[in-house]
Amino acid sequence: MLSKKMNKVNIKKIAVLTTGGDCPGLNAAVRAVVRSGIYYKLEVLGVVRGYEGLIDNNFIEMKSHSVSNILQRGGTVLKTARSDRFMKPEGRQKAFENISAAGVDALVVLGGDGSFRGMDVFTSEHKVRSVGIPKTIDNDIYGTDFAIGYDTAVNTVVQAIDKIRDTADSHDRLFFVEVMGRDAGMIALFGGIGSGAEAILIPETNTRIERIVEILERGWSRKKTSMIVIVAEGDDAGGAYEIARSVKQRFKQFDTRVSILGHVQRGGSPSCADRVLASRLGVSAVEALLEGRNNVMLGLIDNKLSYTSYKDVASRKKEFPSELMRIAEILSL
Repeated sequence: MLSKKMNKVNIKKIAVLTTGGDCPGLNAAVRAVVRSGIYYKLEVLGVVRGYEGLIDNNFIEMKSHSVSNILQRGGTVLKTARSDRFMKPEGRQKAFENISAAGVDALVVLGGDGSFRGMDVFTSEHKVRSVGIPKTIDNDIYGTDFAIGYDTAVNTVVQAIDKIRDTADSHDRLFFVEVMGRDAGMIALFGGIGSGAEAILIPETNTRIERIVEILERGWSRKKTSMIVIVAEGDDAGGAYEIARSVKQRFKQFDTRVSILGHVQRGGSPSCADRVLASRLGVSAVEALLEGRNNVMLGLIDNKLSYTSYKDVASRKKEFPSELMRIAEILSL
């Protein structure tokens, strides 16, 4: 454990911000950053609305009571936004001027790969110390096994599909359930296995309508009274409605319905796993800054703390667990 007196780079004031899309667990991470900062005798500021807040000089003082009773809440008390202005040199210059004027020595940034791509450019232009914490329900960030928000989102999907299954079974229906995942299929893959879906369609694999029909006909021949197909929104064959129309033309045994889960996957109280992950990374981010680490994202790999440069986070692709697709097909029999 880091000694309270250890502060290799003489950091006195830090600021924490949440950027990009929201997800469950952000408040738990903000709470951990604020309280660990106070523990190590630092001043802590919150930045309202992410990079937009840096540009607009929207800083607020954070005390221990500022983060009371937020651990269990979804969303982010600091608000979040995507910032086109931060993508331009003049926007980043204004952000740097505001950071300097506020006396901020280092930033803790909660974001995804796009946020860290922006921070990589920002820190290459200006002398700013920072550490990143990964958050995304898609869990597609390189440098960590799990990102904040993913576990809660998958559990939300599984709970929703369990309820849809009740209706599907009661009416002998085939449901196509679309989940988030424009570029990654982790939610669909884990949610599909966890809910016993008959087929899982994801961006990482090519979708053939003929193969979906084969799987459904196999289920029909085994006297299944309902079936569920999970579709990631970024699947190459299109969204759930388009795929459902194509399948219905060839497989007419069941009444076919479509359900789009949408933004319900982003909200809600974070799971215990997300709360613990967020707390662990929040404390570790402050300690990493005090140890002298700079411009890296913290993550957990094999349950051990890891540090990955922003450049690698932004440019490298996380390995997809393709073996699980084989397991999903076996279990759908």
